[in-house]
Amino acid sequence: MHIPDGFLDTKTWASLSAVSAGFVALSVVRANRKLGEKHVPLMGIMSAFIFSTQMLNFPVAGGTSGHFMGAVLAAVLLGPFAGTLIMSIVLVVQCLMFADGGITALGANIFNMGVVGSLSGYLIYFLLSSVIKGKPGKLIGVFVASWASIVLASGACALELAFSGTIALNIALPAMAGVHMIIGIGEALITTAVLTLILAVRPDLLELTKI
Repeated sequence: MHIPDGFLDTKTWASLSAVSAGFVALSVVRANRKLGEKHVPLMGIMSAFIFSTQMLNFPVAGGTSGHFMGAVLAAVLLGPFAGTLIMSIVLVVQCLMFADGGITALGANIFNMGVVGSLSGYLIYFLLSSVIKGKPGKLIGVFVASWASIVLASGACALELAFSGTIALNIALPAMAGVHMIIGIGEALITTAVLTLILAVRPDLLELTKI
């Protein structure tokens, strides 16, 4: 889902860079207000975990591959704006050190995977875990939210490519959403497995103040 340079026109990548910079600035402000002693090491661990697991690809139909995104896991543990901040850090490092995603497309990639992934995923998780009480609600909520976050982020990516004139929306949207509906199953399984482990050994981590 990492968009490389040259796929977005100037108006699209410049607009998304400004929007993403605004969300990152808001996330920093909220983190400064709510950051506690337990948040700092957990944010570091989550950044390292997401960065490393994004390097592992799993095969998808048609010769394509997918990888863990991690936005919902970070958002559920630390809050949606902390998730945006963590994803932004991971994407900047990937872009500048590993050429994974273009520099001009960095704002778009942060918007898709950081902002859309974290905020939409957290909202879905919050709603489902509020309706379905207890551990089942948390696990069902995180499974659905993780799957949906991948599909919504890929849909945003398709819209950006279409707005840039790179590819027609009626081709980009079904192609991106179709593949990422499959990738989202892997995302949901990994996220649910990690949350199941956390609930078993450190359920207190879910009680941290959300940023």
